[in-house]
Amino acid sequence: MTEVALAPLELVLVTIWLMLPAYLANTIASIVGGGPPIDYGRNWNDGQRILGDGKTWNGLIGGTVGGLLVGHLQITAGADFFSDCYCYVSWGSSPYLIFFLLAFGALAGDMAASFIKRRQGQERGSKSPLLDMYDFIIGALVLTGLFGGGWLEYWFFSGWPSHGWVPLITLIIATPILHRSVNILGYKLGVKQVPW
Repeated sequence: MTEVALAPLELVLVTIWLMLPAYLANTIASIVGGGPPIDYGRNWNDGQRILGDGKTWNGLIGGTVGGLLVGHLQITAGADFFSDCYCYVSWGSSPYLIFFLLAFGALAGDMAASFIKRRQGQERGSKSPLLDMYDFIIGALVLTGLFGGGWLEYWFFSGWPSHGWVPLITLIIATPILHRSVNILGYKLGVKQVPW
């Protein structure tokens, strides 16, 4: 892959673009959710639900497939998006593996946050600002880091020395803004029960 020096704003946009399968997986899961909960109504040994009614098989499967579809649409939009800044076919792993890991990882992170909140006795929809804002992106990064064949390390840590920490800082700053904006929109459209 030809390494191209990017201006900071370009790199911010590329970072958000690359993370779209993760960002949109949760949104799609909210839209297509419903049906049987993943924990089938069972309680943990503390007497609280394992995950709760908000985490359903429809949401998990639909959000994961939705993330794959988002990635497919990104490829269809053109691998030369942002000129020659990046190209999905040069990721070293199958782009669809990366899309899957980002999408499923985001949903797994969200489920992990629900599990933690249930252990703390919090009800579904209760506010937990840091956990709610970063759970899905941490899940996506962890899963992609473990199984993505070096893609995460290249894009966010060791690739293109001129990039420094801009991609990671972008995720730290952009994630809460995008998360809150999408949740407010989902609440106003009736897709989400709470605006956070």
